[in-house]
Amino acid sequence: MNLEKVVFGFFITLAAALNFGFWTGPIDNVIVHNGAELIAALVASVIATVLKFGDRTQLGAVHLATSLVADLNLIVAAVVWVWATQMTAEGMTPAHMSVVVSMSGGALLANVVSVVLMVSEIVQVRR
Repeated sequence: MNLEKVVFGFFITLAAALNFGFWTGPIDNVIVHNGAELIAALVASVIATVLKFGDRTQLGAVHLATSLVADLNLIVAAVVWVWATQMTAEGMTPAHMSVVVSMSGGALLANVVSVVLMVSEIVQVRR
């Protein structure tokens, strides 16, 4: 068993799972979306991105691209969260939360593509 591939798969799957956990629920309900879970998803996604930098294959480039998309979406979601809670007088509104959850949904789509690529790569190696 290759420890590097285990760590790589762990962080790709963790980023997707945390992002799914944050994303799940009514899009505008502030109570069901936890900011700590958003930050955890962002941290796991950034770690997964860093782990993808060493791969020089075409599939590695696509893996890196999907991670960068997820990172960008989660960073924008976190910035909107901080801006809404710290910079506005009304705090986090359903409109702000809708933007945060929508950006998280885009990141989730990129995470799913990354997981599918990882699984397809495993299936191809087995053949």
